[in-house]
Amino acid sequence: MSITQHRSTVQEMDPVVLYRVLELRVAVFVVEQHAAYPDLDGRDIEPGAELLWAEEEGTVLSTARVLRDADAMRIGRVATADGARSRGVASALMRAAVERCTETAPELPVVLDAQEHLTDWYGRFGFRPGGERFFEDGIPHVRMVRPAAS
Repeated sequence: MSITQHRSTVQEMDPVVLYRVLELRVAVFVVEQHAAYPDLDGRDIEPGAELLWAEEEGTVLSTARVLRDADAMRIGRVATADGARSRGVASALMRAAVERCTETAPELPVVLDAQEHLTDWYGRFGFRPGGERFFEDGIPHVRMVRPAAS
């Protein structure tokens, strides 16, 4: 079975695929992690926002979101289905998200808000802690920064 990666704006996505991406985010963040926050925060539809996802035979295995903040590119909403973890799916998608950020705005750093237990994992992609620990929905997070490519 072949895993394929995709990238699109919400406006250009097939509605069924968008549903599957959002369903995965709810399964991971709301159901698994008990973080009942508004996942649909309006940022998915901002100009320039893109969703990335990996799928296998129509099943969305992993997803991430790329945004442009005022002074940085931002990766967020990184989620991977339980059955796809430790298969390299999320790592490949994360590399694609970093690449997309650096090709979009090589002069800007890339930032993300990592769940604290994943800081070493994000470190594999060049991210370093760049702020104080904070809590989001009771989960400890750390802002992480990857320096600008240029």
